[in-house]
Amino acid sequence: MSTKKVAKVGVKKEKGYLYFVDKKGDISCAKMARGNKKGGSPKKVAKVGVKKEPGYLYFIDKQGDISCAKMVRGGKKKKSTKKKATKKKATKKTATKKKATKKTATKKKATKKTATKKKAKKRK
Repeated sequence: MSTKKVAKVGVKKEKGYLYFVDKKGDISCAKMARGNKKGGSPKKVAKVGVKKEPGYLYFIDKQGDISCAKMVRGGKKKKSTKKKATKKKATKKTATKKKATKKTATKKKATKKTATKKKAKKRK
């Protein structure tokens, strides 16, 4: 990820405050929410007036300057609706197959029970 310095400001950050680049391109800070305490309203720290480009993320770096990085867009891609329709049909077919396998399983259990009963009779 390549970052690029947009403006040198040199803001000193305090603990417990969130520093960000606001809509107007200036540096603002707000008190962070901790536990039951609510956060504070934002206050302007420095007027810079950076013009933001779409597709870029603007942030305050470790030196207190404004930097930007290109936004990474990822995630799963959406599948077409035609594929979804065919999948639904396939799931219905598998459901009917499962019902048929259950019937055969019950027949197998019945044969096993009779076989064990015959073995028990022979032992007596």
